[in-house]
Amino acid sequence: MPRKVTKALVREAAPDRKYGNQQVTRVINRVMIDGKKQTAERLVYEGMEIAAKKLKVESPLEVFEKALGNIRPHLETRSRRVGGANYQIPFEVKGQRQNHLMTMWFVNAARARKGIGMSDRIAMELVDAFNGTGTAVKKREDAHKMAESNRAFAHFAR
Repeated sequence: MPRKVTKALVREAAPDRKYGNQQVTRVINRVMIDGKKQTAERLVYEGMEIAAKKLKVESPLEVFEKALGNIRPHLETRSRRVGGANYQIPFEVKGQRQNHLMTMWFVNAARARKGIGMSDRIAMELVDAFNGTGTAVKKREDAHKMAESNRAFAHFAR
């Protein structure tokens, strides 16, 4: 039983400079290493523009939002001990956690691509996510498959 009954403080991300979008700020902050925010901003903005050119879409923000919408998870499994056995119980993913998983999977998938610059990695991952393929989308599909296969244990959820 947790000692605290208060909820964790959720800080709102300020909108980014170029597009005025909070989700872009979250991705920039996740890409940032050693506090180098301007470098992270440049990488993300260049990646968004490259992806928009490849897809022949006018607005890089439109590509970004659709791509991350394809990564956003709706179900996940959590481990729960019931009667001496551990079960993977499917749960619906709510707002803040959805955003966290989505940005984490996206940036990790971009970082996993080797041999090219980070802005090109971000662009490639955005294009793949926009088209419904790619590592981050596969991660979401795996989470959904796991939740679907353990649907029989949903009655153990609180």
